[in-house]
Amino acid sequence: MKKLIFFFSISLFGGIQGYSQTGTPETATYSELFFSTFGDYARHIWNEITFNTVPWYQNYFWLLVVLSLVVWGLEVAFPWRKNQARIRKDFWLDAFYMFFNFYLFKLIIFTAFSKITERGFQDLFGENLSSLVLIDFSTLHPVAQFILFFLAIDFIQWFTHFLLHRFNFLWRFHKVHHSVLEMGFAAHLRYHWMENVFYTPMKYLALLLIGGFNYDTAFLVYYISIAIGHLNHANINLSYGPFKYLLNNPKMHIWHHAYSLPEKHKFGANFGISLSIWDYLFRTNYIPSDGRDIRLGFENDDKFPKTFWGQLVYGFKKGKDE
Repeated sequence: MKKLIFFFSISLFGGIQGYSQTGTPETATYSELFFSTFGDYARHIWNEITFNTVPWYQNYFWLLVVLSLVVWGLEVAFPWRKNQARIRKDFWLDAFYMFFNFYLFKLIIFTAFSKITERGFQDLFGENLSSLVLIDFSTLHPVAQFILFFLAIDFIQWFTHFLLHRFNFLWRFHKVHHSVLEMGFAAHLRYHWMENVFYTPMKYLALLLIGGFNYDTAFLVYYISIAIGHLNHANINLSYGPFKYLLNNPKMHIWHHAYSLPEKHKFGANFGISLSIWDYLFRTNYIPSDGRDIRLGFENDDKFPKTFWGQLVYGFKKGKDE
Protein backbone atom coordinates (compact mmCIF):
# COMPACT_ATOMS: atom_id res chain seq x y z
CA MET A 1 0.00 0.00 0.00
CA LYS A 2 2.72 2.47 0.91
CA LYS A 3 4.49 1.81 -2.39
CA LEU A 4 1.27 2.59 -4.25
CA ILE A 5 0.81 5.92 -2.45
CA PHE A 6 4.52 6.65 -2.71
CA PHE A 7 4.68 6.35 -6.48
CA PHE A 8 1.30 8.01 -6.90
CA SER A 9 2.79 10.99 -5.08
CA ILE A 10 6.00 11.34 -7.05
CA SER A 11 4.48 10.53 -10.42
CA LEU A 12 1.78 13.17 -10.15
CA PHE A 13 3.27 15.86 -7.99
CA GLY A 14 7.02 15.39 -8.01
CA GLY A 15 9.31 15.99 -5.12
CA ILE A 16 7.22 14.86 -2.17
CA GLN A 17 9.36 11.80 -1.68
CA GLY A 18 10.00 11.48 2.04
CA TYR A 19 7.07 13.77 2.79
CA SER A 20 4.72 10.91 3.66
CA GLN A 21 7.19 9.79 6.30
CA THR A 22 6.79 13.00 8.29
CA GLY A 23 2.97 12.77 8.52
CA THR A 24 0.65 12.86 11.49
CA PRO A 25 -0.31 10.04 13.87
CA GLU A 26 -2.40 7.22 12.42
CA THR A 27 -5.12 8.06 14.94
CA ALA A 28 -5.59 11.56 13.49
CA THR A 29 -9.01 12.40 12.09
CA TYR A 30 -9.46 13.24 8.40
CA SER A 31 -9.71 16.95 9.19
CA GLU A 32 -6.57 16.87 11.36
CA LEU A 33 -4.76 14.99 8.62
CA PHE A 34 -5.90 17.52 6.01
CA PHE A 35 -4.67 20.60 7.85
CA SER A 36 -1.43 19.05 9.10
CA THR A 37 -0.27 18.35 5.55
CA PHE A 38 0.41 22.00 4.75
CA GLY A 39 3.04 22.45 7.45
CA ASP A 40 4.51 19.01 6.81
CA TYR A 41 4.86 19.64 3.11
CA ALA A 42 6.32 23.13 3.60
CA ARG A 43 8.99 21.60 5.84
CA HIS A 44 9.73 18.98 3.23
CA ILE A 45 10.20 21.61 0.52
CA TRP A 46 12.58 23.47 2.80
CA ASN A 47 14.55 20.25 3.29
CA GLU A 48 14.85 19.90 -0.48
CA ILE A 49 16.01 23.50 -0.92
CA THR A 50 18.59 23.13 1.89
CA PHE A 51 19.84 19.71 0.68
CA ASN A 52 18.50 17.80 3.67
CA THR A 53 16.54 15.05 1.90
CA VAL A 54 17.20 11.44 2.82
CA PRO A 55 18.47 9.82 0.68
CA TRP A 56 20.19 12.82 -0.89
CA TYR A 57 19.31 11.98 -4.51
CA GLN A 58 15.57 12.10 -3.82
CA ASN A 59 15.61 15.87 -4.20
CA TYR A 60 13.27 16.86 -6.98
CA PHE A 61 13.62 20.61 -6.47
CA TRP A 62 17.29 20.76 -7.39
CA LEU A 63 16.93 18.01 -9.98
CA LEU A 64 14.39 20.17 -11.82
CA VAL A 65 16.54 23.29 -11.50
CA VAL A 66 19.76 21.64 -12.69
CA LEU A 67 18.05 19.72 -15.50
CA SER A 68 16.32 22.88 -16.73
CA LEU A 69 19.56 24.88 -16.73
CA VAL A 70 21.43 22.13 -18.60
CA VAL A 71 18.78 21.79 -21.33
CA TRP A 72 18.44 25.56 -21.62
CA GLY A 73 22.22 25.74 -22.00
CA LEU A 74 21.99 23.25 -24.88
CA GLU A 75 19.28 25.40 -26.50
CA VAL A 76 21.50 28.46 -26.27
CA ALA A 77 24.63 26.69 -27.51
CA PHE A 78 23.03 24.55 -30.23
CA PRO A 79 19.71 26.14 -31.27
CA TRP A 80 17.66 24.29 -33.89
CA ARG A 81 15.57 27.38 -34.73
CA LYS A 82 18.35 29.95 -34.83
CA ASN A 83 15.95 32.88 -35.30
CA GLN A 84 14.19 32.06 -32.01
CA ALA A 85 15.23 34.26 -29.10
CA ARG A 86 17.12 32.70 -26.18
CA ILE A 87 14.42 34.09 -23.91
CA ARG A 88 11.63 32.97 -26.20
CA LYS A 89 7.99 34.06 -26.17
CA ASP A 90 6.29 33.12 -22.87
CA PHE A 91 9.55 31.78 -21.40
CA TRP A 92 8.83 33.22 -17.96
CA LEU A 93 5.19 32.08 -18.04
CA ASP A 94 6.36 28.53 -18.69
CA ALA A 95 8.98 28.79 -15.94
CA PHE A 96 6.23 29.80 -13.52
CA TYR A 97 4.10 26.87 -14.67
CA MET A 98 7.00 24.53 -13.89
CA PHE A 99 7.13 25.52 -10.26
CA PHE A 100 3.40 26.04 -9.88
CA ASN A 101 2.51 22.56 -11.10
CA PHE A 102 5.18 20.81 -9.06
CA TYR A 103 5.20 22.90 -5.89
CA LEU A 104 2.59 25.63 -5.35
CA PHE A 105 -0.25 23.51 -6.71
CA LYS A 106 0.71 20.66 -4.42
CA LEU A 107 0.85 22.92 -1.39
CA ILE A 108 -2.51 24.54 -2.14
CA ILE A 109 -4.53 21.51 -3.25
CA PHE A 110 -3.06 18.10 -3.96
CA THR A 111 -0.76 17.36 -1.05
CA ALA A 112 -3.67 17.25 1.37
CA PHE A 113 -5.71 15.31 -1.18
CA SER A 114 -3.00 12.66 -1.53
CA LYS A 115 -2.85 12.12 2.23
CA ILE A 116 -6.63 11.87 2.51
CA THR A 117 -6.60 9.41 -0.39
CA GLU A 118 -3.94 7.33 1.33
CA ARG A 119 -5.98 7.17 4.54
CA GLY A 120 -9.13 6.33 2.57
CA PHE A 121 -7.45 3.41 0.82
CA GLN A 122 -6.09 2.13 4.12
CA ASP A 123 -9.52 2.34 5.76
CA LEU A 124 -11.22 0.71 2.80
CA PHE A 125 -8.78 -2.06 1.88
CA GLY A 126 -6.33 -2.26 4.75
CA GLU A 127 -2.57 -2.26 4.23
CA ASN A 128 -2.48 -5.37 2.04
CA LEU A 129 -3.59 -4.98 -1.57
CA SER A 130 -1.65 -7.98 -2.83
CA SER A 131 -4.84 -9.76 -3.90
CA LEU A 132 -5.29 -7.14 -6.65
CA VAL A 133 -1.82 -7.59 -8.11
CA LEU A 134 -1.75 -9.25 -11.54
CA ILE A 135 1.97 -8.84 -12.23
CA ASP A 136 4.64 -9.20 -9.54
CA PHE A 137 7.99 -7.63 -10.45
CA SER A 138 9.76 -8.62 -7.23
CA THR A 139 11.27 -11.83 -8.64
CA LEU A 140 12.66 -10.15 -11.76
CA HIS A 141 16.14 -8.75 -12.30
CA PRO A 142 16.28 -5.01 -11.46
CA VAL A 143 16.90 -4.13 -15.13
CA ALA A 144 13.84 -6.12 -16.19
CA GLN A 145 11.82 -4.44 -13.42
CA PHE A 146 12.86 -1.02 -14.69
CA ILE A 147 12.04 -1.78 -18.35
CA LEU A 148 8.62 -3.28 -17.64
CA PHE A 149 7.68 -0.59 -15.14
CA PHE A 150 8.77 2.14 -17.55
CA LEU A 151 6.74 0.57 -20.38
CA ALA A 152 3.62 0.19 -18.24
CA ILE A 153 3.63 3.76 -16.91
CA ASP A 154 4.49 5.29 -20.29
CA PHE A 155 1.69 3.42 -22.05
CA ILE A 156 -0.83 4.64 -19.45
CA GLN A 157 0.36 8.20 -20.07
CA TRP A 158 0.20 7.75 -23.86
CA PHE A 159 -3.40 6.50 -23.66
CA THR A 160 -4.46 9.28 -21.28
CA HIS A 161 -2.79 11.86 -23.53
CA PHE A 162 -4.76 10.47 -26.49
CA LEU A 163 -8.00 10.91 -24.51
CA LEU A 164 -7.08 14.53 -23.73
CA HIS A 165 -7.22 15.19 -27.47
CA ARG A 166 -10.17 12.98 -28.29
CA PHE A 167 -12.84 14.49 -26.01
CA ASN A 168 -13.75 18.19 -26.01
CA PHE A 169 -14.17 18.43 -22.24
CA LEU A 170 -10.62 17.16 -21.71
CA TRP A 171 -9.23 19.12 -24.67
CA ARG A 172 -10.38 22.43 -23.14
CA PHE A 173 -7.91 21.91 -20.31
CA HIS A 174 -5.18 20.43 -22.50
CA LYS A 175 -5.31 23.54 -24.70
CA VAL A 176 -3.14 25.27 -22.12
CA HIS A 177 -0.24 23.05 -23.12
CA HIS A 178 -0.91 23.60 -26.82
CA SER A 179 -1.08 27.37 -26.44
CA VAL A 180 2.74 27.35 -26.72
CA LEU A 181 3.63 29.26 -29.90
CA GLU A 182 7.43 29.00 -29.63
CA MET A 183 8.81 25.68 -28.44
CA GLY A 184 11.36 25.40 -25.66
CA PHE A 185 12.20 23.06 -22.78
CA ALA A 186 9.99 24.86 -20.22
CA ALA A 187 6.92 24.31 -22.42
CA HIS A 188 7.10 20.72 -21.20
CA LEU A 189 5.53 21.69 -17.88
CA ARG A 190 3.02 24.27 -19.10
CA TYR A 191 -0.22 22.41 -18.49
CA HIS A 192 -3.46 22.91 -16.58
CA TRP A 193 -3.53 21.36 -13.12
CA MET A 194 -6.72 19.48 -14.03
CA GLU A 195 -4.60 17.18 -16.16
CA ASN A 196 -3.30 15.67 -12.91
CA VAL A 197 -6.90 14.81 -12.05
CA PHE A 198 -7.31 12.99 -15.38
CA TYR A 199 -4.03 11.10 -15.14
CA THR A 200 -4.59 10.07 -11.51
CA PRO A 201 -7.19 7.28 -11.92
CA MET A 202 -5.28 5.76 -14.83
CA LYS A 203 -2.04 5.59 -12.87
CA TYR A 204 -3.84 4.27 -9.81
CA LEU A 205 -5.24 1.45 -11.91
CA ALA A 206 -1.82 0.54 -13.27
CA LEU A 207 -0.18 0.62 -9.86
CA LEU A 208 -2.92 -1.46 -8.26
CA LEU A 209 -2.25 -4.21 -10.80
CA ILE A 210 1.56 -4.07 -10.61
CA GLY A 211 3.47 -5.24 -7.55
CA GLY A 212 7.06 -5.79 -6.50
CA PHE A 213 8.66 -2.59 -7.81
CA ASN A 214 11.06 -0.74 -5.52
CA TYR A 215 11.47 2.93 -4.65
CA ASP A 216 14.66 3.44 -6.66
CA THR A 217 13.00 2.04 -9.79
CA ALA A 218 10.12 4.47 -9.35
CA PHE A 219 12.47 7.44 -8.96
CA LEU A 220 14.62 6.43 -11.91
CA VAL A 221 11.57 6.06 -14.17
CA TYR A 222 10.23 9.43 -13.05
CA TYR A 223 13.54 11.28 -13.42
CA ILE A 224 14.21 9.86 -16.89
CA SER A 225 10.68 10.77 -18.00
CA ILE A 226 11.17 14.38 -16.92
CA ALA A 227 14.51 14.58 -18.73
CA ILE A 228 13.08 13.15 -21.96
CA GLY A 229 10.12 15.52 -21.72
CA HIS A 230 12.43 18.52 -21.40
CA LEU A 231 14.43 17.39 -24.45
CA ASN A 232 11.29 16.70 -26.51
CA HIS A 233 10.21 20.32 -26.16
CA ALA A 234 13.67 21.86 -26.42
CA ASN A 235 14.92 23.97 -29.30
CA ILE A 236 17.53 21.33 -30.17
CA ASN A 237 18.13 19.39 -33.40
CA LEU A 238 17.82 15.91 -31.91
CA SER A 239 16.31 12.76 -33.44
CA TYR A 240 18.33 9.76 -32.01
CA GLY A 241 18.89 8.10 -35.40
CA PRO A 242 17.31 4.62 -35.56
CA PHE A 243 16.22 4.99 -31.92
CA LYS A 244 13.67 7.59 -33.05
CA TYR A 245 11.24 4.68 -33.41
CA LEU A 246 11.65 4.01 -29.70
CA LEU A 247 12.21 7.40 -28.06
CA ASN A 248 10.18 10.55 -28.50
CA ASN A 249 12.24 13.48 -29.81
CA PRO A 250 11.95 17.17 -30.79
CA LYS A 251 11.43 16.45 -34.50
CA MET A 252 8.53 14.15 -33.67
CA HIS A 253 7.00 16.14 -30.86
CA ILE A 254 7.02 19.42 -32.78
CA TRP A 255 4.32 17.89 -35.02
CA HIS A 256 2.23 17.10 -31.97
CA HIS A 257 2.00 20.88 -31.47
CA ALA A 258 1.41 21.64 -35.16
CA TYR A 259 -1.33 24.15 -36.00
CA SER A 260 -2.44 22.17 -39.06
CA LEU A 261 -2.79 18.40 -39.33
CA PRO A 262 -4.42 16.22 -42.04
CA GLU A 263 -7.94 14.85 -41.60
CA LYS A 264 -6.53 11.44 -40.69
CA HIS A 265 -5.04 13.05 -37.57
CA LYS A 266 -7.76 15.59 -36.85
CA PHE A 267 -7.59 14.76 -33.13
CA GLY A 268 -3.81 15.01 -33.04
CA ALA A 269 -0.72 12.89 -33.60
CA ASN A 270 2.45 11.76 -31.84
CA PHE A 271 0.95 11.35 -28.37
CA GLY A 272 4.01 9.62 -26.92
CA ILE A 273 5.36 11.01 -23.65
CA SER A 274 8.77 9.33 -23.38
CA LEU A 275 8.45 6.58 -25.97
CA SER A 276 7.48 6.95 -29.63
CA ILE A 277 6.82 3.24 -30.09
CA TRP A 278 3.15 3.51 -29.08
CA ASP A 279 2.44 5.96 -31.91
CA TYR A 280 4.06 3.68 -34.47
CA LEU A 281 2.19 0.66 -33.10
CA PHE A 282 -1.22 2.37 -33.11
CA ARG A 283 -0.56 4.42 -36.25
CA THR A 284 -0.87 7.81 -34.63
CA ASN A 285 2.60 8.83 -35.84
CA TYR A 286 2.95 11.77 -38.24
CA ILE A 287 6.30 13.30 -39.27
CA PRO A 288 6.05 14.58 -42.88
CA SER A 289 9.22 16.71 -42.50
CA ASP A 290 11.61 17.85 -39.78
CA GLY A 291 9.04 20.49 -38.75
CA ARG A 292 11.60 23.05 -37.67
CA ASP A 293 9.68 26.15 -38.78
CA ILE A 294 6.05 24.98 -38.75
CA ARG A 295 3.33 27.06 -37.13
CA LEU A 296 2.36 25.91 -33.66
CA GLY A 297 -0.92 26.26 -31.76
CA PHE A 298 -4.54 25.60 -32.67
CA GLU A 299 -7.44 27.25 -34.46
CA ASN A 300 -8.40 30.61 -32.90
CA ASP A 301 -5.43 30.45 -30.53
CA ASP A 302 -5.17 34.23 -30.89
CA LYS A 303 -8.30 34.42 -28.73
CA PHE A 304 -6.93 32.06 -26.08
CA PRO A 305 -6.02 33.75 -22.76
CA LYS A 306 -2.40 34.87 -22.58
CA THR A 307 -2.15 35.17 -18.79
CA PHE A 308 -1.75 32.42 -16.21
CA TRP A 309 -5.03 33.22 -14.43
CA GLY A 310 -6.94 33.44 -17.69
CA GLN A 311 -5.66 30.02 -18.72
CA LEU A 312 -6.43 28.63 -15.28
CA VAL A 313 -10.17 29.28 -15.58
CA TYR A 314 -10.58 28.78 -19.34
CA GLY A 315 -11.23 25.05 -19.19
CA PHE A 316 -14.11 25.43 -16.75
CA LYS A 317 -16.07 27.51 -19.23
CA LYS A 318 -18.10 25.93 -22.01
CA GLY A 319 -16.16 26.50 -25.21
CA LYS A 320 -17.37 27.25 -28.71
CA ASP A 321 -15.74 24.05 -29.93
CA GLU A 322 -18.40 21.87 -28.25
